[in-house]
Amino acid sequence: MSETMLSPEEMARELKRLAMQLQQAGRSDLLLHALGVPLLEELRIEAAKGRLSRLVITTDYRFILADYQKEVELQPVHKAVYLLFLAHPEGIEFKRLADYRTELLRYYMATAKMMDKEKVIEGVDHLVDPLDNAINEKCSRIKKVFLELMDEYTASYYIISSHTQKHVVGSSRIWYERLKVVRLPRELVVWKRG
Repeated sequence: MSETMLSPEEMARELKRLAMQLQQAGRSDLLLHALGVPLLEELRIEAAKGRLSRLVITTDYRFILADYQKEVELQPVHKAVYLLFLAHPEGIEFKRLADYRTELLRYYMATAKMMDKEKVIEGVDHLVDPLDNAINEKCSRIKKVFLELMDEYTASYYIISSHTQKHVVGSSRIWYERLKVVRLPRELVVWKRG
């Protein structure tokens, strides 16, 4: 039977059979070479999708990975940053954070009820200042906390990560929008509102 006549399901079964034969022959190196590292990375990310947990945000702004029965322990400022990016699945460019200052301030005020209001405002001003590194530091801390709770492929859905969009204006002008996004499917985000 020629390859063009196999259904996708039949091709998958044949691939599995051949992969098992290579493994039994002790030639995982050939299997890796045949698949290639980029495809292997893509497959690992696809496999991580099946292990994603619902992220429950409680009325008092605790972040719970419900299916892992673990809490994501973040400081109020980190929670505020994370909530901002969760609210914008389309992504936000760091250099445009000042456009989201009011929304970020609202999240920070909600997560830091016991903090001095002036300190909260000062913190938000640092976060939205494009010449300040505060937003990068906060995103790094968020990433570190998620990596302590799960493997890097699963964490890649929860962290604030880069996404570059290419824009073509006319025939010769190209520009890139360097967005930061949380890739977690929003149907897995559960807000408990009081």
